[in-house]
Amino acid sequence: MENKKKTIFNILFLIALFLITIYIMFKGQDLATILDRVRDVKIQYITLGIILVIVFVCCESVIIKYLLWVVQIKWPLYKCVRYSFIGFFFSCITPSATGGQPAQIYYMKKEGLSIPTSTIILMLVTIEYKFVLVFIGLCILLFGQSLLALMSTEVQFYLYLGLALNIFCVTFMSFLVFLPNTSRYLMEKLYHVLGKLRLLKNLDKKLKKLSKSMDTYQEASVFLGKNKLAIFIVFIISFVQRLLLFFVTYIVYRSFGLHEHSALEITILQATISIAVDMLPLPGGMGISEHLFRRIFTPIFAGSVNLTLSAMLLSRGISYYALILISALVTFYSHLMIGRKKEKTL
Repeated sequence: MENKKKTIFNILFLIALFLITIYIMFKGQDLATILDRVRDVKIQYITLGIILVIVFVCCESVIIKYLLWVVQIKWPLYKCVRYSFIGFFFSCITPSATGGQPAQIYYMKKEGLSIPTSTIILMLVTIEYKFVLVFIGLCILLFGQSLLALMSTEVQFYLYLGLALNIFCVTFMSFLVFLPNTSRYLMEKLYHVLGKLRLLKNLDKKLKKLSKSMDTYQEASVFLGKNKLAIFIVFIISFVQRLLLFFVTYIVYRSFGLHEHSALEITILQATISIAVDMLPLPGGMGISEHLFRRIFTPIFAGSVNLTLSAMLLSRGISYYALILISALVTFYSHLMIGRKKEKTL
């Protein structure tokens, strides 16, 4: 019951944030002209964009199935597809995408996968997913100085902040995985210090929970040591997965009949936005993503604010809002189907 209330609250918060974002972004703009330009876009471009974002989600399904195969668990791909959409939906409605993995583990457990196995696999997916973003960000810093020079100080600030937060996240998770014994010792010491300072209640209970978590990282460390090739393959799939999502903006760019800027340039600029907002405590980076899109892409879209806002509506509409709707439908269907299967086994 508590989880349902929390989900409802998150959805209502998402809707409120969406309405505030729309109000701020379109205040004082010619909304009729903006919507007319969106309506004039050929349906083929929208269809292609939606196909790309669906393939983007399904790439994670391939990774999950592959990692299950590596640990000698044969699991249907369609179930992995469900887990990916479920994860995307709950990630979108929770700050910093914190709700995705717990929801995936919950449904994976309901269908017979053990919690330790699910946790390790999803942990590896997250590490690779974040690492790819860091890799792309560092490539932009090293080889994209000409593009960075065109960005405002504000945009560069968010880029460096987002990259720093992602580097910290990847480093911390890697430390837990690659040095599990050292991590366990340091974390236990920290918990004891916090307990003595009365900043941490129920110390024994928290230590038991910590011990279970560290056991998982220990198992992940063993898995990584035995399956280095698998980790490289997952990196490649994750890299392609990220590019597919970023490429949606180029599809939108071409849908308005523009062609002055290359696919690589548009993809890099969209990657900049994703890096900047990925770790911010907002569902899907809502609000700041739209703001940065306008700041970055107005010069790209012939300096026209109205055209840029039309492109933003399409780009975010396809890569985020439409995918939330699709993921919500898959999540609802999965909840019903898994519930029915459970009833049949009783």
